[in-house]
Amino acid sequence: MAKTTKTAPLDKKKDSKSEENNPWRVTKQHKIVLGSLLVLFSIALLFAFISFYIYGQQDQSAVGELTNRTETVHNWLGKFGAFLADLIVYKGFGLAAFIFVRLFFLTGMYMVLSISLKKLKNIWFWDLFVIIILSVLFGFFATSIPELGGTIGYELNLFLQDYIGKTGTLLILLFGLIIYVIFKIKISPEKIQSFFDNTKKEIKADLATIPLNGGKSSGYNLEEFAVAEEEEEELDGIHLKTNGSQFEINKEALKPTISNSSDINRDPIAKPLAMEVTPIVTPEIISNPVDTFVIETAPEEDIIEENLASRLVADFGLFDPTLDLSNYKFPTIDLLKEYSTGGITINQEELEENKNRIVDTLRNYKIEIAQIKATVGPSVTLYEIVPEAGIRISKIKSLEDDIALSLSALGIRIIAPIPGKGTIGIEVPNKNPTMVSMKSVIGSAKFQEAEMELPIALGKTISNETFVVDLAKMPHLLMAGATGQGKSVGLNAVLTSLLYKKHPAEVKFVLVDPKKVELTLFNKIERHYLAKLPDMDDAIITDNAKVVNTLNSLCVEMDNRYSLLKDAMVRNIKEYNDKFKARKLNPENGHRFLPYIVLVVDEFADLIMTAGKEVEVPIARLAQLARAIGIHLIIATQRPSVNVITGLIKANFPARIAFRVTSKIDSRTILDTQGADQLIGRGDMLYTNGNDVVRVQCAFIDTPEVEKITEFIGSQKAYATAYLLPEFVGEESGINLDMDISDRDTLFREAAEIIVNAQQGSASLLQRKLKLGYNRAGRLIDQLEAAGIVGPFEGSKARSVNILDMSSLDQFFNNEQNN
Repeated sequence: MAKTTKTAPLDKKKDSKSEENNPWRVTKQHKIVLGSLLVLFSIALLFAFISFYIYGQQDQSAVGELTNRTETVHNWLGKFGAFLADLIVYKGFGLAAFIFVRLFFLTGMYMVLSISLKKLKNIWFWDLFVIIILSVLFGFFATSIPELGGTIGYELNLFLQDYIGKTGTLLILLFGLIIYVIFKIKISPEKIQSFFDNTKKEIKADLATIPLNGGKSSGYNLEEFAVAEEEEEELDGIHLKTNGSQFEINKEALKPTISNSSDINRDPIAKPLAMEVTPIVTPEIISNPVDTFVIETAPEEDIIEENLASRLVADFGLFDPTLDLSNYKFPTIDLLKEYSTGGITINQEELEENKNRIVDTLRNYKIEIAQIKATVGPSVTLYEIVPEAGIRISKIKSLEDDIALSLSALGIRIIAPIPGKGTIGIEVPNKNPTMVSMKSVIGSAKFQEAEMELPIALGKTISNETFVVDLAKMPHLLMAGATGQGKSVGLNAVLTSLLYKKHPAEVKFVLVDPKKVELTLFNKIERHYLAKLPDMDDAIITDNAKVVNTLNSLCVEMDNRYSLLKDAMVRNIKEYNDKFKARKLNPENGHRFLPYIVLVVDEFADLIMTAGKEVEVPIARLAQLARAIGIHLIIATQRPSVNVITGLIKANFPARIAFRVTSKIDSRTILDTQGADQLIGRGDMLYTNGNDVVRVQCAFIDTPEVEKITEFIGSQKAYATAYLLPEFVGEESGINLDMDISDRDTLFREAAEIIVNAQQGSASLLQRKLKLGYNRAGRLIDQLEAAGIVGPFEGSKARSVNILDMSSLDQFFNNEQNN
């Protein structure tokens, strides 16, 4: 025993010496340094994660090129932050990754403050548990937004659904949350019950201590006035039936003439029903004596209507027009195709070469440049130059062709000066233009966060910013350009933008497609988004004869909507719909939720050629008046000549898009200025809304992409029919065709034979053949239509002939004689 007691101190000395000689021993200073590092690292992670959700899409291409120093990123922690955020958030746990910030921060603070690290084990376990549960939960509910659940959450969610389905996955997640609530937050059923019991007791205690009548005690017990299930309460506050006893409230007490406050503060007198006593409800009055005054109230009917509306909103909430299709899902961005990497390739040599040529060309004409800079866009680069003092702008603008010659480029456009900048712009096409995909435009934050009524993403500007405009504020759009320059793609981009943003209950389309091939893909969404006349088979109008009736039907709809706005005492569709949602308009009085209606005409020139004034007049009327009631027009044409786009139409279309045209005259016809003739085509366009002209590269969307979107929407639950427009009865349709046979013209049979032989129902034909005046020929045509020999009026086209040959005509007359 003695031996062992002697050797024990020696062992302790050896241990202390070994600890002093151990270089890996963690001292307090080491803990402080390491803890501070973890705290700072947690703060850096926080900034990296937040900036990922702001600039993540823009930094996506730079994540894999960390060694490339020329690659620019927007993450607040630079390339390292972009890499960390992509690894932990996008490829990791999504939004739940923010819990790592808390974990590293707490670990660092525990080390700095020298707190026992044993508590951290519990924190790390439960936080990692919550990270996994939340990641899978976000992946379950937000499959279309991978940034919320991350790759791990998305893949775990798919893995669980493959084996136990959606219901089983949801139950597993619910079980995980229950585990966390019970073991970590330590919530039990007893605690929940005790919380409600305590709350109930506090409410009862507060009610029992409320003084009545200015602090004086009344003889009533509040519990005696508790409302039973069978009790009634009228809105006007005149009669109350309470616990079997009836009381009346004196209306005069609601607006008393007060002469002295002491008169008001008297206790109300209540008597049984048999004695017909009227208790008086008195307002709270300031105790100081005042002069006589009268309390004025709003008219009783208005108060009742306001109370009814507020109670309906309180009971049922605001009216939701999307309830009929409450399970409708908007198209996902995955349906669109990415045609490029999303970034613009900058060719430094090309920029330097073009800059030198511009400077040399101007110097040859003794024009010195003080400063020049370039802004690279998808298809065009803008060179901004600041000339030396004393140089006239008109002198530079006159050198447009010389600069184009020196650069060997097509479509040089000089902006002298650039509005609001004080510089002169020279737009030069890129040798290798970048295609702007619809996916990059729809997925941009500017479009997704746009607070507009009818947002349209047209493409990208020269500065590579997404160009988004509001159709509701335009309020109508005119598109023109030569064949093959991108008009139809532009129309598809407009329609796609609205499909990605607006519910079927909020917007309807009237599509006119004389070419019969451009808009037919949208037939699949007829019962979701399209509007048509009740007697039409197809919602997409391809027959020019039916366009006139549709346009006039829209005019009828416009007049009906203005009547509704007048009754509702509002000025525009937004105010009307807000009032209807607030349940302040009674549907029994004809009020209804009004969706926006967008009329799209793909080839307007063809309509003008076939129908002329019959089309131009309703188009001009809609353009003048329909803005306030939510009907907006989008018109496209190949021939922007003055006889197609007349002054009456142009005056009501301030917003215009010009694709490439062949001459300066056509450019002035569209934009009232030149420039469209200098575009390079393939979606290159100029947009103006009455102010500045903006050059935009239109987003490209191909036919398969439109087909996928329409199939995605068409496969979902739809309305019973398309949105039906009101019927229109034109002048020709209003003629009484029930004519007596005895009233027929003596030349009726001869006229019928001429019409059947020529197979052309025309009054001018009868004039020539029978040598008649126009009035008699017109009467003969009306009689032939009443008999069913010719068809109805079809605008400027000849009427159809229903009888094919003379033998059929003879049989027709024989049948008439026998009858």
